[in-house]
Amino acid sequence: MSASSLAKETGRTAFGLNPASYDRSRPDYPDWVFETLHSHCGVNQGTAAFEIGAGTGKATRQLLTLGVNPLLAIEPDPRLATFLEGGTVQPALRVVNSAFEDVELGSSSFDLGTSATAFHWLDEDAALAKIARALRGGGWWAPFWNIYGNPSKPDPFHEATLDLLSSGPTNPSNDGHSRLEFGADVDARVSAINATGAFDSIDWHRSTWSVVLDAAQTVELYASYSNVSLRPDREAVLAELERIAREDFDNQVTRNITTMLYMARRSASG
Repeated sequence: MSASSLAKETGRTAFGLNPASYDRSRPDYPDWVFETLHSHCGVNQGTAAFEIGAGTGKATRQLLTLGVNPLLAIEPDPRLATFLEGGTVQPALRVVNSAFEDVELGSSSFDLGTSATAFHWLDEDAALAKIARALRGGGWWAPFWNIYGNPSKPDPFHEATLDLLSSGPTNPSNDGHSRLEFGADVDARVSAINATGAFDSIDWHRSTWSVVLDAAQTVELYASYSNVSLRPDREAVLAELERIAREDFDNQVTRNITTMLYMARRSASG
C-alpha cells in the first residue's frame, strides 16, 4: 500500500478488525466536552441528536448519559455497528449501519448533530449542507476530535517511529504531522461552517493532555490506527512498535493528545 492518503471509503471500514480492542485502546473523551455540550448547547434530557461515525460508542455512551433521546448513531462499518448495538442497549439509541450520505435524516428534525473523531472521513461541504438541513433552528452542530500530538510539547515516541510508519498510508485526520491536522485546523473548519450560510454563534474549545502506556497498550492503540491496520506488513510493524516501546522507552510511552470541540448554532433564517 502506498503512502498516499487513504480513500475516504476505505477508511470508513478500517477500524472494525477488532472492535473490543479498539474500544479498549482508544482513550475516552474528556469530561469537559460533554459538560460544554450541556452548558453551551443545552444538550439535556430529550435532546434529539444524530452522531456520525459512532464507532464502538466512545462518545455515544456519554451522550446518552446526558439524556439525549432519541439518539441516531450512524456507523458505516457493520462490525463496529454490531458491537455498539450489542453493548449499548438503551431505548433511546438507534444504530444505523450506513454511510452518512445514504441516511435519510429528514428536514429540521434534530436539536444536535455531532461526530467524534470521524467527520474527516466525509466530504465536508456536502456533509455540512446535509447537517444544516437536518437541524432545527437553534440546534447545534458540534463535532470533536482526540488528536495525537501537541505542538507545544516534545513527542519522542512519535519521532522514534516516524521512519517505521512513513511507508504506510495516511488518513485525512493525521498524516504524520506534515500539515495541520483536520480537526486542529480551526481556520479551515470555521470557514467551512461559515460558507454554508446556515450557522451562527460559531465557537471552539481546545485542551491538551497526555496518556502513559506500556508496550502492550501502545501496540493495541497503534493496531487501531487506520494507517497501521490496513498495511500488508501490519504484524511486523506492530512487533517493531512493541520492541521500540519496550527496549527504547523502558516500557513507558507518553502520547500527547489535543482535544478539539467545535460548536455552531443553526440559524433560524439560514
